[in-house]
Amino acid sequence: MKRTFANELSPEMDGKNVLLCGWAQEIRDLKKVKFVVFRDFSGTVQLVALPDAMKKEDFDSIAKITPESAICAEGTVKKSNIAKLGFEVHLKRIDVLSKSEALPIIVIEKDIETGFAKRFDYRSIDLRKQRNLAIFKIESALVQGMTEFLDRAGFMHVFTPCIMGAASESGADVFKINYYDGEAYLRQDPQLHRQLSIAGGLEKIYDLGPSWRAEKSHTVKHLCEHRTCAVETAFIKDEIELERLEEQLIVHAIKNVIEKCRGELSILGIKLEVPKTPFPEIKFPDVYGILEKLGKKLPGGEDLDAESMELLGNYVKKEYASDFYFVNRFPSAIKPFYVMKVDSEPEWARSIDLNYGKLELSSGGQREHRYEVLMAQVKEKHLDLKNLEWFTKFFKYGVPPHGGFALGIERLTQAILNLPNIREAVLFPREPDRLLP
Repeated sequence: MKRTFANELSPEMDGKNVLLCGWAQEIRDLKKVKFVVFRDFSGTVQLVALPDAMKKEDFDSIAKITPESAICAEGTVKKSNIAKLGFEVHLKRIDVLSKSEALPIIVIEKDIETGFAKRFDYRSIDLRKQRNLAIFKIESALVQGMTEFLDRAGFMHVFTPCIMGAASESGADVFKINYYDGEAYLRQDPQLHRQLSIAGGLEKIYDLGPSWRAEKSHTVKHLCEHRTCAVETAFIKDEIELERLEEQLIVHAIKNVIEKCRGELSILGIKLEVPKTPFPEIKFPDVYGILEKLGKKLPGGEDLDAESMELLGNYVKKEYASDFYFVNRFPSAIKPFYVMKVDSEPEWARSIDLNYGKLELSSGGQREHRYEVLMAQVKEKHLDLKNLEWFTKFFKYGVPPHGGFALGIERLTQAILNLPNIREAVLFPREPDRLLP
């Protein structure tokens, strides 16, 4: 018999025989009748065991099933005015595929929650919670929406290297690894190879994959390993084109979640709405003036700190009724060598961040494509020209104006679901004190 999933069942299937495979979430033994709350990847349903419908040994064995044992069950769908779903499945037989020992953490949602550290020590069991499954179904729908939008817009999905022969931004905060007889690095960002792909004539590309930061940070928004939807496109006029592209990407992704994850959003108690476009934009040096009015004196030329981000997020929410907003024209002195400056105002860079409240979701902007200007910026940053030649030499050969951004997948999930900790949006998070499981 072909397997049926819980979410495929309905009262209209009354009388139909089905095969269900999943987990015994809860067992209630009332002697003359026994109930099993069955759960699989798609949802839950109540199984009912009656003595006259099963072999005696099968009926008696149900009381011995332990919670979270893996099972397969055959039965008949029956309409019910009492059952929450309007139906239940009356058992004919049930097989235990793998018996579960007593669980080390709570799986059924209760008021008392297992401590955060212990949950992640037993993450594979923790993932069985409906709430956690809902988070990852939503995250999956977000990524599906992104790729659907980019594919329709003519972008090509590419795969850039994760192992680098040189640090992609600076020597700090990188993971060094052994590479045969030498040393290599895990990438901090796939951007430089996206730029080289543009130089190779791949005009519209995106890359989905991990990046690493060796930051000893224990905040609720940082990870040592994170994933991004990294986009690069050629022949742009300026960084404003990238803002319009990114907000369309966000809107399409959120629409996909709303359409396909109503049940999951309900489980999490989230009322998700499609954000209005265009997203508000705040530019430097106006940022400094806004912050000063809000009581924060940030010296000119400095980057935004956590307090500044929170103040700006609250300001945008109040003035524009938006959680999403762009910050543009950062001080060029604090940006990497490859970022294009504003020619008429070289103290400012064509660099954009997309924020959600106090949370940075992405960083990007227009890249410097002119070889002579790029080399001047390398010297200005006091970087070793030889170490960057593998990258800069290709800009001698007709590289078009281009730009892009890297949108954090876990950060976006955390933002729209209002998760207190970004680790909730990672299957198996990597942090300074955690490498297992």
